Amino acid sequence: MIKEQLTRALTDAVEQIVSESGLTPARQVNVVVEHPANEANGEFSSNVAMQLAKQLKRAPLAIASEVKEKLLGDGVVSKLFAKIDVAPPGFINFYVNWEQWAKLDASGTISPRAKMRQKVLIEHTSINPNKSAHIGHLRNSCIGDTLARLLKQAGHKVEVHNYIDDLGNQLADTVVGMLHTETAQTHARFGDYCWETYAKVNQTYKEKPELLQERARVLAYLEEGGNNIAWMGLLIAERIVREHVEEMRQFGIDYDVLVWESSIVSGGFWQRAFELLKQTDVFRIEQHGKLAGCWVLAQHAASRSEGEAGEAEEREQGDHQADKVLVRSNGILTYTAKDIAYHLWKFGLLDNDFRYRKFGDRLWSTHASGAKKKIGKADAVINVIDQRQRYPQEMVKQALVALGYKSQAEQLRHVSYGVVSLSPSTAAGLGVDTSDGKHAYPMSGRQGIGIKVSELLTRMEAIIDAKRSRKAGIKSRTIAAASIRYYLLRFHLQTEIVFDLEQATEISGNTGVYLLYAYARACSILEKAGHVGIQNPAEAHFGQQLEKQEHAVLRQLCYWPEALQAAESELAPNIVCNYTYELTTLFNHFYATCSILKAAPAQRQLRLWLTQRYKQTLGEALHILGMPAPTSM
Repeated sequence: MIKEQLTRALTDAVEQIVSESGLTPARQVNVVVEHPANEANGEFSSNVAMQLAKQLKRAPLAIASEVKEKLLGDGVVSKLFAKIDVAPPGFINFYVNWEQWAKLDASGTISPRAKMRQKVLIEHTSINPNKSAHIGHLRNSCIGDTLARLLKQAGHKVEVHNYIDDLGNQLADTVVGMLHTETAQTHARFGDYCWETYAKVNQTYKEKPELLQERARVLAYLEEGGNNIAWMGLLIAERIVREHVEEMRQFGIDYDVLVWESSIVSGGFWQRAFELLKQTDVFRIEQHGKLAGCWVLAQHAASRSEGEAGEAEEREQGDHQADKVLVRSNGILTYTAKDIAYHLWKFGLLDNDFRYRKFGDRLWSTHASGAKKKIGKADAVINVIDQRQRYPQEMVKQALVALGYKSQAEQLRHVSYGVVSLSPSTAAGLGVDTSDGKHAYPMSGRQGIGIKVSELLTRMEAIIDAKRSRKAGIKSRTIAAASIRYYLLRFHLQTEIVFDLEQATEISGNTGVYLLYAYARACSILEKAGHVGIQNPAEAHFGQQLEKQEHAVLRQLCYWPEALQAAESELAPNIVCNYTYELTTLFNHFYATCSILKAAPAQRQLRLWLTQRYKQTLGEALHILGMPAPTSM
């Protein structure tokens, strides 16, 4: 990668200059390489000379000139850059040698490479198996699947898990709803029937609070297993999970393993984790107060940030205590308890293992009577869970540290993201009272408020179909799924998406449809040229003066390895979206202003090669984003 090579060369040059000066710098110089806003200033720039000026007591321009001379003596740098320029008050600007870059890029020499290939276990989706999935669940799945694709691209071995909470309150509520409420409306999908049932039973709890005791009874039966209620819960959960898996597959989302929470309990994973935790000084049974009889994981004061310490009192009054309950006084496990056991297994730290049986095509599921498989034992673990679950994730990490597994705790990353809420107009369309004038309204499964994934996909398909002049080639439903997926990925992870149906179904601007049309356009140009494009970069004639639009596309293509590396290190799919949208905008401007097929021979060769490289890069980006690469639209 050019930026990486340049940063290393600059660092070496700076160290030489400091050493030759005989001075010891007061602080280490942070060598930063940036992209100049003005294309006239090259492709890369550094202000390192200005950082050194005060310490070396020399003019920045003089230091920049000395750095330049040292870099010109570096064989790799002098090849990569056609020109190195010094500009006031001390910037060093670098202009890429495009012919050399094209050759290196074609050979893969400047592509990003994983420094240390690992086995990475990614857990995502993990929807409660009690009703249909909504758009908020889909954001989780799209993020997780894109991260899996991104890490595979970087050379890591990736294993994708979907955790099924078949012992939780939500499934218990649906079971209670089936036993104690009636649903007159007909539904095409079982999950939609359960959606209504779940909302209805939560309304019934308000009218008949005594029914909450029935939920506690059902929870106990589910965890015990082997009884009528447990079998009923299992049948409901399995049917729902099959619908979820099939639904996600329409968005290009697949899994390697389904891990059922009941397998953790019945397989003795929690019992083993429980015995290990009892040997630490942070796990104890409370003797007094409202938590008497509960086993709790004490949160170390030293492990809290200032903000967390300030929230401790609030947590005592809310859903989370500062000391996390793992086993309730009635013996029922909390979600976090089972999650700790699951993570010990993920890292291969327990002496027992799951068995598996086929759940679908290339999909395994934990099952007591299944076969042994080489699954788990990861070097690194990534959990895609919304930002509201930050505290339980921290407690899992703290449990690992308390058990002496600090290195594994450091390899556990929580990819949090903002929730999906509804815009006022979309909420009003679902029957929500919006008279209070809020900017957004949360979805609520308990109230039956939300946009089901299946309904959104069908609606988007109809919009796409109505706007297409040609119906040949890629299906409207495939385009719709890609558009929804891109919409959910392009926002910064911490951004709360205020979901608006009208906005989400737009097909112009920064949308998935815009990218798909541009890819198809590049394919069409190359097909009309009579071959697949210029394979040899030497044929592209970089010696000629580049048009501004040609240079803009080249410049952005040059930054692709950086975007990939940044997205991988930050675990941020939106970086790929931002890069891809900007590249496509530049390519479309190039296409609109520069004749390609009717250009003079030398220009035609260069522009065909540019089109080919754009198609290749966009194709890689679309694959990582889980979108199709259509040759025609």
